Parts: sequence; C-alpha cells; structure tokens
Amino acid sequence: MKRRTFLNLAIVSGLAGTASALLYPVLRYLLPPEEAEAEPETVKAGPEKDFAPGSSKILKFGRKPVIVIRDLAGGFHALSATCTHLDCIVQYRKDRDLVWCACHNGNYDLSGKNVSGPPPRPLDRFEVKLVGSEVTVLRAA
Repeated sequence: MKRRTFLNLAIVSGLAGTASALLYPVLRYLLPPEEAEAEPETVKAGPEKDFAPGSSKILKFGRKPVIVIRDLAGGFHALSATCTHLDCIVQYRKDRDLVWCACHNGNYDLSGKNVSGPPPRPLDRFEVKLVGSEVTVLRAA
C-alpha cells in the first residue's frame, strides 16, 4: 500500500468517525424513547404464615422497593423502602417498632411519618390486603 493511499484511508476514517460521533446524539434526540415499563397495580408478598409478628420483607413493586411489615400486634403495613432523605434502603427495627434508615439515622413510624432525623417527608404508603392466606400489596389511591 502506498503512503498516499494509507493517508487517504486514515483521513476518510477519521472524518467518518467524527461525523458519526456528531450525528449519534442528534438522532437519539430526534427518535422517540423506548416506552417505560408499566408499573403493576398489585404484587403478592407471600403467604401470611411467612410473616411472623415483628418481621418484614422487602420486595420489588415495579421498579421501586417496598417494605412489607407485620407489626408486633399482627397488623400489616407496606411503605416505600427508600428513605426520603438520600434514597437509602430502610429496614424495620423490631426492638423500637420503627422503620429505620441506617445512612443518617432517620426514623419513621409504621404509618410512614418521619419521626426523627433528616428525612424531609414521609414514606409513600401502599395498601395491604389478605387474599385468602396470601399477603397482597396494592398501589395506594
């Protein structure tokens, strides 16, 4: 291969790469985005016998985590499992009967209300129903 042919190929390749690098973002902007995944209306959390009093379970509700709690009295609660302060995953503390965020010691009661710490707003609530012996979480209205 001659030097002139090699340089011509190198220049054409460089120009083609530059053109594609410039056109790609323009095409991504002009083409419509893919449709988002549909959020479910209900999610089964499992059989009631799997939830001992004072226990909890984190499950996915679409793309969001939800914590399902069976309190010490036997009642069920379902809350968003991401802290409203910095989106850390919360956990149920049986010893204090609270939902606790370990990142900055934020506390919520079982209705989702922020009790102490830096969280700026309450956790989102979900409805819990027993269908037969199955615990089902529904999107709150």
